[in-house]
Amino acid sequence: MTALSPVSRVLLCLLACVAQVASAMELPAQRLAPGGVARIALGESATAPRASFNGVPVLVLRDGTQWLALVGLGLSQAPGTASLVVRREGAAETRVPFEIKPHAYAEQRLKVAPGHVDLSKADLARYERERVHLAQVMATFSQPVPASLQLAQPSPGARSSSFGLRRVFNGQSRNPHSGMDIAAAQGTPVLAAAAGRVIDTGNYFFNGNTVWLDHGAGLLTLYCHLSAITVKPGDQLEAGATLGNVGATGRATGPHLHWSVSLNRAMVDPALFMAP
Repeated sequence: MTALSPVSRVLLCLLACVAQVASAMELPAQRLAPGGVARIALGESATAPRASFNGVPVLVLRDGTQWLALVGLGLSQAPGTASLVVRREGAAETRVPFEIKPHAYAEQRLKVAPGHVDLSKADLARYERERVHLAQVMATFSQPVPASLQLAQPSPGARSSSFGLRRVFNGQSRNPHSGMDIAAAQGTPVLAAAAGRVIDTGNYFFNGNTVWLDHGAGLLTLYCHLSAITVKPGDQLEAGATLGNVGATGRATGPHLHWSVSLNRAMVDPALFMAP
């Protein structure tokens, strides 16, 4: 057997270390349903494949000796057969099919100020401007992949409204709840769920005072209804750093934190990323 050179031994050691670190990374729980996360094995290759879902790039990371795609499935995603588009260096494009199953979410009826349901022309125009801007924020896709895929609850308190809840405001049905509501007192510090970069802050009609964090490769977190924002775009935050305080700005019935997780531009259940 031919002996390995010192350089080859070092390279093999580095590759083994990378594989061990990736394997040790806490992956989000899989839920093959709207609002969930699909974990799709991509096999082995020398370089990372690129993958996309519904035309949007997805997070690809090394899992042991293989590559793995983590795909966010939006609440509007239709159940049935879907496919991930995979591109490898020097190879033809391929598709990996997977099944998305239905998932039943609860319903909640709320009464809010009429102006937050039937919008005035001025409020509707503001909402449309904000919607375009926030879609651009959600399209953020940076490198490298997140250092950790496990998220911590950003504020103490009970979950007062769960992800996926179908909300009916003043008798009018609205889109399902795209985040997790955490009941907490006014002014309670809100912490970064993981290390990330602040990519947007502002006061929005529905979300009130808001902070967006980019954790890498299309994984973003959103913090809404804040009474105060203590960071600015461009700030690099460590996990657990304070970014604001709990409030009731925007469309809110009382002080609480609305926390959302976006993966490849799809709002997914934050609980899937939390330690059991």
